[in-house]
Amino acid sequence: MSIESFIRTIPDYPKKGIQFRDVTTLFQDPRGFRMAIDMLLHPYAGQTIDKVAALEARGFIMGGAIAHQLSVGFVPIRKQGKLPGDTMTEDYTLEYGQATMELHTDAFKEGERVLLVDDLIATGGTCEAGIKLIKRANATLVGCAFIIDLPALGGRKLIESMGVDVHTLCAFDGE
Repeated sequence: MSIESFIRTIPDYPKKGIQFRDVTTLFQDPRGFRMAIDMLLHPYAGQTIDKVAALEARGFIMGGAIAHQLSVGFVPIRKQGKLPGDTMTEDYTLEYGQATMELHTDAFKEGERVLLVDDLIATGGTCEAGIKLIKRANATLVGCAFIIDLPALGGRKLIESMGVDVHTLCAFDGE
């Protein structure tokens, strides 16, 4: 079975014309979920990874599973106001405005090698903010891994233009 076969498409959500790619159906299926985690890790086999960072919120599901599989720590990168300790922030652009992501200032030791994960890459804004936070924390980004790429929105190209390796499991046309 392909990863795409586990992903449900919901038309006109959250607004008319959008084809929402719902990964919760992938997460619900034990074979599909296991396959996705294994496939996300495959390109990084043999590399040293000290921590897995993930973007809020569906990225946390995969990030926790990947960190467990690697026996390494997990670091959440959250929307502003959600982390309780000292944080650093990074603004990013949304379709209709701006938002801010946060990272605990003590999340990484200098030079730690980090894999950044999320469920989907669209415009790349959230991922770009996560990358900037990881680099400001003096960690080394190994790469970014996503289940879904929406190539028409340009996120992969944006992240690759930053010199970061991008690994995705499948791609869908449109938004």
